[in-house]
Amino acid sequence: MPEGNHVPGYIELLESGELDNRIKILKKKLKECIICPHHCKVDRTGNKRGFCRAGADAVIDGYGPHYGEESVLVGRGGSGTIFFSYCTLQCVFCQNYRISHCGDGYEVTPQELARIMLQLQDKGCHNINLVSPTHFVPQIIEAVGIAARGGLKLPLVYNTGGYDDIDTLKLLDGIIDIYMPDIKFGDNAKAKKYTKADKYFDIAKAAVKEMHRQVGVLNTDEKGIAYKGLLVRHLVMPDNAADTYKVLEFIADEVSKDTFVNIMSQYYPAHKSYSFAELSRRISRDEYIAAVKYAEELGFANIMKY
Repeated sequence: MPEGNHVPGYIELLESGELDNRIKILKKKLKECIICPHHCKVDRTGNKRGFCRAGADAVIDGYGPHYGEESVLVGRGGSGTIFFSYCTLQCVFCQNYRISHCGDGYEVTPQELARIMLQLQDKGCHNINLVSPTHFVPQIIEAVGIAARGGLKLPLVYNTGGYDDIDTLKLLDGIIDIYMPDIKFGDNAKAKKYTKADKYFDIAKAAVKEMHRQVGVLNTDEKGIAYKGLLVRHLVMPDNAADTYKVLEFIADEVSKDTFVNIMSQYYPAHKSYSFAELSRRISRDEYIAAVKYAEELGFANIMKY
């Protein structure tokens, strides 16, 4: 549970009636779906399928306390992680392609999703970690409303690939406590080559700036557990395929050098990576060290290394 007076924003919005208003607006956006930047405009309430192939109900692959996330999320009780199926990016190197590309998982109603959130709270998790939530925002927030009425008090973590619609994000203002975008690419052309996302870097930059406007720099309680703020991930890729320096420069220049930045080294060839020579190997130690060193040179105060 959050320590001290760190009450999640959705509690206040629930009490004022604003949370219900946001839920109505978000559900209406599903009629001609413009939830993510693809703006497919299909009627998902009638189970029509657009780019993400998701319909009226959320689809999850699993849930439970997760201890492999950043230490500020994990603590002793773990991060209460819910893995959503399908994706808005379709990366060729996806390490979870069975979930994100193939849609492995099962449908859950908002009521069932709310019960899962409350179960994770009962297990002692420090937060509700929504993994790949972008295309299921209306269903998730409806579930949050139900769970909050049932006693949910944990911070919400929006764990995303960064390809998020600004108008949708604005409807999450005051609801999401912790934003954790993974800025995957610092170049639109490279992003398009390795994903199916148009103007990825432009959209991710605007999204991350909006996230920062809403929640600011990451805050932690007396036990070192995050309860509000922005945490940015970036996966270093071989041959600088992700344009790491441009990503770091954007955060330093346009967001904040106090941003918690997790520079990740876990890349390995997966899914269709071997179709691209430059993606068919792990990164070298020197490539990773160079990325961290550049972040230090830019003056980042909170560099995390995983």
